[in-house]
Amino acid sequence: MEIGVLSQFKDVGAAAALGLAAVGSGLGAGVAGMAVVGAWKKAFIQNKTASFMLLVFVGAPLTQTIYGMILMNKMAEAITKGVYAWDIGLFCGLAMGFSAFMQGKAGACAADAMGDTGKGFGNYLVVLGIIETVALFVMAFSLGLLGKLAK
Repeated sequence: MEIGVLSQFKDVGAAAALGLAAVGSGLGAGVAGMAVVGAWKKAFIQNKTASFMLLVFVGAPLTQTIYGMILMNKMAEAITKGVYAWDIGLFCGLAMGFSAFMQGKAGACAADAMGDTGKGFGNYLVVLGIIETVALFVMAFSLGLLGKLAK
């Protein structure tokens, strides 16, 4: 392929980092949100107070979009130095997106459990935090790799 053609796609990796992380965040928040609505419905049917704290489970997957944005910004800096790194954007965006999606699924289970019992909020947050760690590691390691490539 001609260099001119490749340079037209120089931003693909950066866009993938943000876009794929955001897709995962949207899917994860959607799954958790559905479970929270279901837990509230159960509470309303039983004339119980619906816990507002369940919204934490819906919001947890959104942070991966921020990590994707941070990676995208670092990739944009690298692009100015001629480092396109499509692979980093694609695979790291996917990893952050899957982390967000799975965090949403775990948040859905947590919302269901807490909706039924009213207990265990701290325990559920620990599980979500462990899943979040995957995305943090991906972001940190990819930023380090980009720093070495862009020298």
